[in-house]
Amino acid sequence: MRVILGIFPLLIIPVAIYNLIALPYGDGDAANAVVNNAAPIIDLMKNPMLTLPMISGVNWAITNGEMLILFTIGLLFLEILKSTSTGTATIINHGISMILFIVCLVEFLLLPNFATSVFFIITTMTLLDVLAGVVVTIVSARRDFGVGEGFGG
Repeated sequence: MRVILGIFPLLIIPVAIYNLIALPYGDGDAANAVVNNAAPIIDLMKNPMLTLPMISGVNWAITNGEMLILFTIGLLFLEILKSTSTGTATIINHGISMILFIVCLVEFLLLPNFATSVFFIITTMTLLDVLAGVVVTIVSARRDFGVGEGFGG
């Protein structure tokens, strides 16, 4: 079970949530989105999910999109922690993360409901997951094998 969790990129979860919301949302409005130059899902992402009263007297509203971004940031942190190992599962994880980034980029560029700031930030996080994961894995592997230090004559 641990190997499966090591291979499974956690950022698939927020991308899947966004896909489950965006793909069926506003199916008939795809042509209308091009006319209005706005994604049909943008109103849903701007709706407040949670409103909290502050001591200053104002209400702090967290929108649906902001909550999804916050959730994705937490998963990105866990994904970077997972990338510190140097096993085969980690390398497979990086490959699947790269595929996830490509899927996100294609969706962002081609589908109207995915042309939002929320999905752009999620796509950027998938890119950061790939880059940070590869860099952290290389640094960890270099430290594990002692490459470049103590082998010269």
